[in-house]
Amino acid sequence: MPWIYYLCDSIINHLSLPMPGLSKSRYTTFCQCSKALWLRVYHPELQPEDPNLQARFEAGNEVGDLAMGLFGPFVEVTTHTAEGKLDLKAMIEKTKHEMDRGTEVICEASFSYEGCYCAVDILRHEGSGWAIYEVKSSSSHSSDELFLPSKFHKFVVDIAFQRWVLEQCGIKVTGTYLVTINGDYERVGDLDIHQLFRVFDLKEKVDNECLLVPNRVQLAKQTLEQGHEPERVIRSHCTDPYQCGFWQYCAAQQGLTQDVGEPTVFDLYRMNSYMKWQYYNASKITFEDLRDEPLSDMQRLQIECTLAGTEHIESEGIRSFLDGLSYPLYFLDFETFQPTIPPFDHVKPYQQVTFQYSLHIIEHEGGELIHKEFLAPCNGTDPRRALAERLCEDIPMNVCSLAYNKAFECTRIKELAGLYPDLSAHLLNISDHIVDLITPFRAGHYYVPAMGGSFSIKSVLPALFPDDPSLDYHNLDERVQNGDDAMTIFPQIQHMDPDEAAANREALLRYCELDTLAMVKVWQKLRELSKFNK
Repeated sequence: MPWIYYLCDSIINHLSLPMPGLSKSRYTTFCQCSKALWLRVYHPELQPEDPNLQARFEAGNEVGDLAMGLFGPFVEVTTHTAEGKLDLKAMIEKTKHEMDRGTEVICEASFSYEGCYCAVDILRHEGSGWAIYEVKSSSSHSSDELFLPSKFHKFVVDIAFQRWVLEQCGIKVTGTYLVTINGDYERVGDLDIHQLFRVFDLKEKVDNECLLVPNRVQLAKQTLEQGHEPERVIRSHCTDPYQCGFWQYCAAQQGLTQDVGEPTVFDLYRMNSYMKWQYYNASKITFEDLRDEPLSDMQRLQIECTLAGTEHIESEGIRSFLDGLSYPLYFLDFETFQPTIPPFDHVKPYQQVTFQYSLHIIEHEGGELIHKEFLAPCNGTDPRRALAERLCEDIPMNVCSLAYNKAFECTRIKELAGLYPDLSAHLLNISDHIVDLITPFRAGHYYVPAMGGSFSIKSVLPALFPDDPSLDYHNLDERVQNGDDAMTIFPQIQHMDPDEAAANREALLRYCELDTLAMVKVWQKLRELSKFNK
């Protein structure tokens, strides 16, 4: 995750080592791409700013702090200078001291060797040596055991570097383990950290990976020492934002983003990454290049509309969709947060916890627009029961509701129904009567090039109403302008002073309100379009 890179770069920049130093995050970045490493060190500003970085950093800290207690009493060697920065020299000295005195479990154990640095999340005395436990906030499930080897590879690279540094320092490493969040754990009562975490023995994979470390370390150091940016051609993993934050920069260099050139295969609607790279490697890159390729009807529609600069309207299909709706109409949108550590009973790690909704209502043809909303108290209590009760009050049974990409709302409602049997019949009735407003767009009944191959409400709304500032999410309070902001801010409000808490609650309300107002506006636009060629 990006916050790891920021943290480790901060650490290494204050370490008394020959510069530029090589931390484990820099090493793993190099294993991905030498250009990414060079840019991360010398031009970190080229990465898009991540407004939710601090929240993820804090979540990672929470996971790490809990994992420290997995093996009983421990000593944490984390030390700060008077300025509040990590004092790595002191941490290295403390680590040696604790190892010499026989401390069984040392957390954030720190080591350096010839400009290479690493901090081991948990270093545990094991037999005649020491075992490394790397803690990650990623989740793993019993149902995805077959996919874990590939999922864990990037962690194996990380752990292998740590083992190499420790061995160069004369430490005997007897075990290498990965600690992840157990995605199957459901909290009931007090948090059970032994159920919350899963521990994987990665010895065989780390043994093999360690053979590659010495050469890679030398090449990584050479990359950091050179005074110019390495030249690299983009590859398939570059499009994964969690692998590299420099995709936009590198793609722009090669004219592969719409803001610097024409749309490309990477902008094509619902084409999997493998096929995009197959076309790219075959020099089928621009929409003109792709015109005669065997594409889906929607992809072909996107290409033709974009190249011709025209919109596509199938009024009959739109009318058919609208005919399936009936008054009163209820436009519904939820907001959720995803706690890494389950804070309430019957919550799993990273589960969507619904805390807010907005509801716009039109009772009859030509009726006024009514708005209702719910935002749970921001006091650290479980918001779901109160939300479910209010939802049943606000939406009667057997009425037509609309959601945009309804699978999200329907899933949340079914989760609530499973939690609260006394509300189940009403909640499931609401879910059963939800119609998806995205349907006419996915069906190709209406397309304009400005949608850019995306039918999310954040793409459709500005494409349909480009000159309406009241429908521009960027004109909202900067505290909450998207779902990630809402997800991040809600659990933080309980720790704010009253004025700031009130301002953030208001920002949440106005953001969610715009989501359902946007749906109303889209529905009204579809009604206008349905009259074409009637």
